[in-house]
Amino acid sequence: MQHSGAAGARSYTLFSLLGVLFQGVHIVLSLEIKVDAHVRGYVGEQVKLKCIFKSTSSVTDKLTIDWTYRPPSSSRTESIFHYQSFQYPTTAGTFRDRISWVGDVYKGDASISISNPTIKDNGTFSCAVKNPPDVHHNIPMTELIVTERGFGTMLSSVALLSILVFIPSTVVVVLLLVRMVRKSVGLKKRSKSGYKKSSIEVSDDTDQEEEDNCMARLCVRCAECLDSDYEETY
Repeated sequence: MQHSGAAGARSYTLFSLLGVLFQGVHIVLSLEIKVDAHVRGYVGEQVKLKCIFKSTSSVTDKLTIDWTYRPPSSSRTESIFHYQSFQYPTTAGTFRDRISWVGDVYKGDASISISNPTIKDNGTFSCAVKNPPDVHHNIPMTELIVTERGFGTMLSSVALLSILVFIPSTVVVVLLLVRMVRKSVGLKKRSKSGYKKSSIEVSDDTDQEEEDNCMARLCVRCAECLDSDYEETY
């Protein structure tokens, strides 16, 4: 009885050691994959489905990536993209010719994009990565919600454009008007009080009038030159 008990203890110890070793291997040979749980897209605008993975092994030509799609309220899954050294987007189904590879396996990126998405593309997408001997991992899922761009989104874009363009212009115009009003009020006060301009102010006004006359004559001369050139072409 004692012999059999000792044998049983040794067997239990060996099994425990194997369990620890197996658990250790399982932890080492694992992949960490991260995706966005929810992605919002707009009809007709390209949308990206991000998938980032981290492997304990170096990337080799044995690495595979598989994206699948499951429609809402359905258990049916559809393969839409496969990668192993080369890209193999689906050639059938609703995603035909609309899946593009935007990832880089050497940077741990297994992302794809969907062009011209529609509301019918709503559903759950799964990203599965295997990089032997790292093959054990959970398969994360992304829920895609495609909608039409609403009036509120367009309004926010217009508001942003107004802030960046129209408001600064309005401020400049207001400042110029305020300056003109102040100058007009000052001139009225001077005229009512019988204020006489000094010789310097008179000289400044004369110079300003001469500059205005010169600019007017220059504009007339330029117009005459343009008219003469126009006539010579004929």
